[in-house]
Amino acid sequence: MKTETRLERMKRTRMGRMIRRLFGEERGAVMMEYVILAVLIAAAAVVAVAMFGRTIVGMFDTAGKGATGDHSGAKDAMEETRTQQQQDADASKAYHDSMHQ
Repeated sequence: MKTETRLERMKRTRMGRMIRRLFGEERGAVMMEYVILAVLIAAAAVVAVAMFGRTIVGMFDTAGKGATGDHSGAKDAMEETRTQQQQDADASKAYHDSMHQ
């Protein structure tokens, strides 16, 4: 008895049927699924860097100043990072609210 291949099992999934219907029954349909997954992962990485980039830089700045003994500079950098985080959160909330009106 022939064992079922992975491709045949994937073709029976809901997503596999949808992509086959969308792109037709052609070779490379599985490759298209991988391309879609790669694009979604790349988009998530770009969004994560855009959202958390400045915060992470600010935290490293604070840690660097704290490690060198510049405690007042570290405190100022931490306050600046917190202020920037709050401004980013407010801008994000305003954008979200404007999209859902």
